[in-house]
Amino acid sequence: MQGEPVWIFPFENMEIGESFFIPTLKSSAMIFAVESGAKRAGVRVRVYPSIKDECIGIRVWLTG
Repeated sequence: MQGEPVWIFPFENMEIGESFFIPTLKSSAMIFAVESGAKRAGVRVRVYPSIKDECIGIRVWLTG
């Protein structure tokens, strides 16, 4: 049986102020996944819906 994917976010390799983009059509679900992952990693992030190269997704900034 196939379950939900396990997301691996690059928080440990990032410096404050850096960001990454995740293409997705399910922005709210991905925002929840990113914020949950950040909490487990002990970091703070800002996450906003975004468009990059005509692709809908979210942008994640490491803030602390």
